Amino acid sequence: MRSDVAKKGIPAAPNRSLFYALGYTREELERPLIGVVCSYNEIVPGHMNLDKIAEAVKAGVRAAGGTPIEFPAIAVCDGIAMGHIGMKYSLVTRDLIADSTEAVAMAHQFDGLVMIPNCDKNVPGLLMAAARVNIPTIFCSGGPMLAGRLENGRRTCLSHMFEAVGAYYAGKLDEAGMEEYEDCACPTCGSCSGMYTANSMNCLTEAMGMGLRGNGTIPAVWSARLRLAKHAGMQIMALVEKNIRPRDIMTEAAFRNAETVDMALGCSTNTMLHLPAIAHECGIELDLDQSNAISARTPNLCHLAPAGETYMEDLEAAGGVYAVMAELDKKGLLDTSVMTVTGKPLAENLAGVVNRDPETIRPIDHPFSPDGGIAVLKGNLAPEGCVVKRSAVAPEMMAHQGPARVFDSEEDAIAAIYAGKIAAGDVVVIRYEGPKGGPGMREMLNPTSAIVGMGLGESVALITDGRFSGATRGAAIGHVCPEAAQGGPIALVEDGDLISIDIPSNTITLEVDEATLRARRASWTCPEPKVKTGYLARYAKMVTSAARGAVLE
Repeated sequence: MRSDVAKKGIPAAPNRSLFYALGYTREELERPLIGVVCSYNEIVPGHMNLDKIAEAVKAGVRAAGGTPIEFPAIAVCDGIAMGHIGMKYSLVTRDLIADSTEAVAMAHQFDGLVMIPNCDKNVPGLLMAAARVNIPTIFCSGGPMLAGRLENGRRTCLSHMFEAVGAYYAGKLDEAGMEEYEDCACPTCGSCSGMYTANSMNCLTEAMGMGLRGNGTIPAVWSARLRLAKHAGMQIMALVEKNIRPRDIMTEAAFRNAETVDMALGCSTNTMLHLPAIAHECGIELDLDQSNAISARTPNLCHLAPAGETYMEDLEAAGGVYAVMAELDKKGLLDTSVMTVTGKPLAENLAGVVNRDPETIRPIDHPFSPDGGIAVLKGNLAPEGCVVKRSAVAPEMMAHQGPARVFDSEEDAIAAIYAGKIAAGDVVVIRYEGPKGGPGMREMLNPTSAIVGMGLGESVALITDGRFSGATRGAAIGHVCPEAAQGGPIALVEDGDLISIDIPSNTITLEVDEATLRARRASWTCPEPKVKTGYLARYAKMVTSAARGAVLE
């Protein structure tokens, strides 16, 4: 066993004495040591139940003959961090999680790992760590939140909550209405109930083969989630016995499958940051052009919130991610020969799977759209690309041209939106919020929700070198590369410049002639860094372009 170096023989006697100090017995040390990486905390709603998940995982490990040993991983609640300096610390935790998990796993020479994440950066951070450590690993997430319900019977969720703020500032909602949303939007523990980033990434653990069926969709409050956790604990022992490792599973074909499922589900645009970063740790380089090619051949089968009025519990009832994959397999859109944590190829896992609700998961011959839920746009404003959740864009905004309203920070933009200074037809540009310029590439859920809540979602676009929450809907175009802090063309935009967006054609154009842009560039200087000390300052020096997944170098 890999752990023998820390527990067997005379040289390991000091090590054993410390295991005994922890209360482990000789009998327990004879078994494989399984690290249980649990990101339980009391500040993230999606993580408040993970102590229960960890206990169930450990029960499964013991039942299958292993010795579980729990250690922690951090997590940030993007919703609580939203709209202030805290959001600068969201994306950057992905690398802290990967680094710290790698350090603990390598230092203690575990024989296998069970990862227990749930929310936005925790899932990709632990997938990155799994690829680095490359010992048998399985994912068992905490599960999604149930949708809320208003007094009028309408189901609701966190994205409605953020949009309610915009409605309030537009005079469309009073304080009593705001309070009802506050009380009802997030009724249980779990990752927020729409196809936001956390649920997107948890679903993609199934698509990549790193999680058992239901990992992305079984609600957090269902007892089926505890049973899943026990089965994950049992299954890690089979993976250890067969020595099936993350890089045996997370192959280039598996990442193509993940991007295909991503397009069919209508996942968060943040997947376009996380999948390349995870692939990078596997020695695989994904590029944005590949994403458009996959999108072009992949129908969009799901419109979960914020794109529609269905939620994660509906997706689970319809058959979950496996039912989506079964639909895709009807057209041969997946490589079903890939290995999974079941110890079987994907083809065997999909045998007998059916779509139980053709409204929640559209049949492959009757999709919401013939192409995928995410589009990558390129043009002179974004030579390296930018990303939009096409499935959540109003038909009126699929092609749009309007004058730029330029802001050098999210705070300035949100103040202008709330003050009613943005008019129908405008293109809001928020820059110096990229990985380096932010630093930390904040999500822009507040301004996009304000635009929608104020009734401008079908007439105003927003473009940024920052990023968006999976809860964002509308013509919200993020990840503009190169970012402003690197001297990208977005740094040269001025108020009144016309910007043309053509999502079906995958183009974005700043309608300013090259001579004018050259003159502007000659006079451009990069602003002083917004943060000069601490982790964010180090991160800004090390982080790469969003087009590369904002990995560190």
